[in-house]
Amino acid sequence: MSLGSSLLISVQAMLTDQAALSVTSNNIANVNTPGYTREVANLEEVSPAQFGNLEFGGGVQLADIESVRDNILQMRLNQETQSQGKLSTFTNGMNQIQTVFNEASGAGLQSLLSNFFNSFQSVASDPTNTGDRQAVVGAAKSLAAGFQQTATTLAQQQQTADQGVVQTVQQINQLTARIANLNGEIATTAGAGLNTNSFEDQRAQLITQLSGLIDVQTIAANGNTVTLTAGNGTELVVGNQSFNLQAGVNPATSFQDVYARGTDITPSIQGGTLAGDIQLRDQEIPSLQNSLDTLAYNVENAVNSQNAAGFDLNGNAGGNIFQPPSSVASAALNMTAAITDPNLIAASGDGTAGDNTNATAVADLQNQSIVNGQSPISYYADLVSTIGNDAQTASSQLTGGALLIQQLNDQINSFSGVSLNEEGANLILYQNAYTAASRVANVVDTLYQTAIAMVPAS
Repeated sequence: MSLGSSLLISVQAMLTDQAALSVTSNNIANVNTPGYTREVANLEEVSPAQFGNLEFGGGVQLADIESVRDNILQMRLNQETQSQGKLSTFTNGMNQIQTVFNEASGAGLQSLLSNFFNSFQSVASDPTNTGDRQAVVGAAKSLAAGFQQTATTLAQQQQTADQGVVQTVQQINQLTARIANLNGEIATTAGAGLNTNSFEDQRAQLITQLSGLIDVQTIAANGNTVTLTAGNGTELVVGNQSFNLQAGVNPATSFQDVYARGTDITPSIQGGTLAGDIQLRDQEIPSLQNSLDTLAYNVENAVNSQNAAGFDLNGNAGGNIFQPPSSVASAALNMTAAITDPNLIAASGDGTAGDNTNATAVADLQNQSIVNGQSPISYYADLVSTIGNDAQTASSQLTGGALLIQQLNDQINSFSGVSLNEEGANLILYQNAYTAASRVANVVDTLYQTAIAMVPAS
């Protein structure tokens, strides 16, 4: 074993410890950097040298710089982020819908329904009173306007969800393009034998962001690259190539569906913001619209039929209070008061001006099972209750999901995050090792100088 070998070992140790110090410094510098994954300098023994029957150690070298990641935890985080993205969008939408059916402030349809039927009760108390009859006309117009306004607002919120689909598809395409570009950077960098940890951290962050928009599956591919697919297997990223989704009008619904290479994948989307908007647009709001239309349709027909069974103030057979609906669909949106002359209200049941039996019969409709086996008020109350329950359930799930995501992030940070205490200990460890190696180099240098001085001058 020569002095040259000892010097080489000490210098190699100094370079290795210097690299380890650099890794530690980088960790400390990025202690507050979002998405940063702690790095570890993996040291390994250099293969020993054989001299006859003896082996001499070859010193130490830097094997690699490893990012400390838990792929299982990251996968679970992405899965929960998908659910949270859907719930967040759905909950926000339901909260907006609740304001439309704002019964707590007395601004909903329940008060308009009660006012309308109560106005007939007032006419029954004094069938010839023009003011009471005029109040019926006003209540009918207000009720029709209330139904129209509620239906219009629901349609607007459905359009908002539809536009959300378009915007989310654009965001998905932007993210997949960036992830594909990082795949290419990682492949090139790894091919050159360089460290790819920074690129991998960026890619992991982008995949988590993407998970908030759509249900995405991550598949390890060649080397350090990944393949991303939507929940139904639709390819989003393969290597350094991304495949854009397209938002296009579905002729059957006039709404924007999501297409992948010409195939409509809307029904298969189950996670992320995209799924939340689709659920609101295609399921929740249409269900509420149908319930609202059913209520309007049955109230209109029942009131019109009962009014037609009586006689107005002129002794003529009663006509329609509302314009007869052509079908259940859009009955609320198209609800219109047909009566403008208060004298045409058929309060009488026998044709005499002072009779009130038919006005009483119309007023009693509010307590009769005229809407799918329920009274109008009960049917509407159940509708409002359903909206409240759906909103509350989604909100509770959202809160629970947020706690779970926080727990997962805490676990990831505990495993992959930077601990200043640990890095401070490493600084001392590598500093001491570097100092010891430099002392070895100084000793070897001294021995060299001594050996040179021992050589006699010629």
